[in-house]
Amino acid sequence: MMPSFGPPSGCGLTAQTKLVCLGSVDSNLPSWVCSLNLEHVSLAGLIRPEISRGPVKRADQTLTLLRRWFFARKPDAGFVLTGFPATLLQALVLDEWLDARAETLDAVLVGDYAEPALLNHYRTLGLLHEVPERSVA
Repeated sequence: MMPSFGPPSGCGLTAQTKLVCLGSVDSNLPSWVCSLNLEHVSLAGLIRPEISRGPVKRADQTLTLLRRWFFARKPDAGFVLTGFPATLLQALVLDEWLDARAETLDAVLVGDYAEPALLNHYRTLGLLHEVPERSVA
């Protein structure tokens, strides 16, 4: 059973809420995240159909898939994004995409591990919120 964990303070939860989940928080998503009824996009989910067509060989193919999803969605539509970004460089790319649409993230949830530079980036922006680990019964 997961410990009680409410939404980040100052994060007005609406259909336009934009969340990023780092580390293995994907399997630990708090119930308030699941109740938002937002589009849940995972890097693995986007890549899976591409792999069935042939190997995804380069990191830029991953960015191309994510970029296609990002700019194809309705303007200002909310989402929960998992599995991306995994590096500071990817976070900076996501920041550019958000800027291009005059959008911002509402929060970045982190589970067990993420690259320290990535954590520092989102901590500096005031977006980082840790998700408590599941307690083992």
